Amino acid sequence: MARLSKKAAKQKAVRDKKAAMTPARRKKKAENQRKRRAAAKKHGISWLKGKDYDHDDKRFESIKANRGNDGNGTKKESKKTKRKKK
Repeated sequence: MARLSKKAAKQKAVRDKKAAMTPARRKKKAENQRKRRAAAKKHGISWLKGKDYDHDDKRFESIKANRGNDGNGTKKESKKTKRKKK
């Protein structure tokens, strides 16, 4: 990962915070917390090590598989094909 200048890092932090606070992300975050608490109670905390909840597949899977869209990459993950122009 490239090092960012202080200015760029600050701007990125603002963008990331804005993205994390959207209603959809907050809903997913809350769902993830509920699922992790329930899974920890059922299977034990060590069972969750290295796993994330996948909102599409509705199950826990490795962080690698979840972040990489199950080996398909993230370019075609959403329905959008073009970025918004400013």
